[in-house]
Amino acid sequence: MTQIQGISEVSLQRDCMQEADTASLAKQLAGSFEQYIEQNPSGHINISLVGDLGAGKTTFTRHLIQSMGFAGKVKSPTYTLCEPYSLTLNQKTYSGHHFDLYRMRDPLEWQEAGFVELFDTPGFCIIEWPEKAGGTLPAFDIQIEMLAGADENERSIRISALSTLGANIIQTMAR
Repeated sequence: MTQIQGISEVSLQRDCMQEADTASLAKQLAGSFEQYIEQNPSGHINISLVGDLGAGKTTFTRHLIQSMGFAGKVKSPTYTLCEPYSLTLNQKTYSGHHFDLYRMRDPLEWQEAGFVELFDTPGFCIIEWPEKAGGTLPAFDIQIEMLAGADENERSIRISALSTLGANIIQTMAR
């Protein structure tokens, strides 16, 4: 084991051969998020989502959010920067915020957009292309790396903990 920010490396690697496998992995992660949120109603999780263009980041996020009970359409926030989702667990509402920073040209755009307060609301923020914001984002708990395979629906997905919270969520997921 190696050390990441003072914690032992905790990660989960899956090769998904079809979209149903990706959906299943997203559903597992959603279950761990819900367990955390149920135990910590005012808690917040920050997720970094990295991978090349077309690696399936938005597809994974769609399955994650829908697995958490959102029945509507989960859209790519490529042009809006952020799509908010109101989610309910045991009659309590929390937020999911999906960011896509691909079109940002400068980290100042992120700061000027005023999204930083969303990282303190109960729920989670998942950010595609976080490197576009430079060092201006809050610390992440989990990083999801996606690599596209030879087939259109084939993905290699690695979910890694970047904090103690992230490690706990991944360990819950692996049970």
